[in-house]
Order: sequence, then structure tokens, then C-alpha cells
Amino acid sequence: MAKVDIVLNKAGVKELLRSGEMMAICEERANNALKQLGNGYVVTTHTGKNRVNAEVATDSFKAIHENQKNNTILKALR
Repeated sequence: MAKVDIVLNKAGVKELLRSGEMMAICEERANNALKQLGNGYVVTTHTGKNRVNAEVATDSFKAIHENQKNNTILKALR
């Protein structure tokens, strides 16, 4: 077997992780989880220092209590 060395293009990977296409993928996954959760949850997205981020968070007291009791956000993201 021949030894293969793989060298990543760091600038290209950084650009990919901060791209609009990656933002759309993250937002789509978060919105799919949001559909399972119902009312009281919100999705936010932003571009951080190294990559894009999507967050599913509670927006009401009822949702906070439900998430603490049942881990609903974690289960929706599976």
C-alpha cells in the first residue's frame, strides 16, 4: 500500500465553514427541529469567528419548563 498524505487547504475550509451555503444547511436542520417542537421555541443564526451557527432556543416559560423536564430540544435534533 502506498502512503498517501492529505493536506487541507485551510483558507478554503475556513471559507466553506463561513459560507452562505453552510448557513442554509444549519438553518434547515434547526428549522426541522423547530417543526417537531411546536410553540415557544425560536431559531437564530449568525456567523461566528470560525463558522456559522444555528441555535434552537426557548422563547416562553412553558417551553423552558418543558425543555428542562424532557430535553425536548436535544431530542428534536437527533
